Amino acid sequence: MTEANSLEQALADLERDADSAVRSLTSALKEAKKVKAAATTGQLRELRQALDGSVRLADAAAATTRDVRDAWTFDEQAYVTGGGYAKEVLALAAEEGVQAFESDDRILCYPVIVQVAPDATVVIDKKKDRRTRPSVLVSTLKALQSKPPKFKADAFLESLAAAYDLARARQGGRPGSTVMLADLYSVFTLLPGTGRDYTKPEFARDLYLLDLDGKTRTKDGRTMQLPASALTRGGVKFTTVTRSGQTKLYAGISFEGGPS
Repeated sequence: MTEANSLEQALADLERDADSAVRSLTSALKEAKKVKAAATTGQLRELRQALDGSVRLADAAAATTRDVRDAWTFDEQAYVTGGGYAKEVLALAAEEGVQAFESDDRILCYPVIVQVAPDATVVIDKKKDRRTRPSVLVSTLKALQSKPPKFKADAFLESLAAAYDLARARQGGRPGSTVMLADLYSVFTLLPGTGRDYTKPEFARDLYLLDLDGKTRTKDGRTMQLPASALTRGGVKFTTVTRSGQTKLYAGISFEGGPS
């Protein structure tokens, strides 16, 4: 196996070489079955020939398998941690017409977020997937991108409204006043560990999905607004990438109308 400069090529080479090992092992197994058949019926001449053949083919298969093992020299961990893997996936996604972009060390592929784990696995919206071959991952993302997002806009809107009320009350703000989204995020992540379980990129993605859905009216009749303008020029911002690849910033939120 020649030294490959991409994981996709390295795996393709290994797949080809492993196929040779499979053929060698299949031949050895076939000869071993002849030994069993000869022993079952007592065909002594065929038995001795099959024994010699099975040893010869097994040795050849073992040598082929060792060669395949020794030829795998691709340093997948260095490739992942060095950013090569993400670049390869993004390049392949572009070739396949899949909209995917890198942001905050994650791959944003509407409507999912992909994180490459240190153990050379990928996490797609909190679900670990050990199938890290770039072409396989891109195929998975393409299938996910062709489906409507599994996003409950109404439930998320109500959660935002509840968090907004708590954050506004803490600050003593008037009803309908703008609250920084950073303060809402801190409410969402009050419990220990939830900041890790529900990350800022995920929060920004969900804001975008809600924005895209167009749901703004709560059950109690208030209307949500996501003002940007001067708010995005300073302070904590939540950034995501739209499905067309544009950067989208969120900074503040308000709920106006309805009960105070």
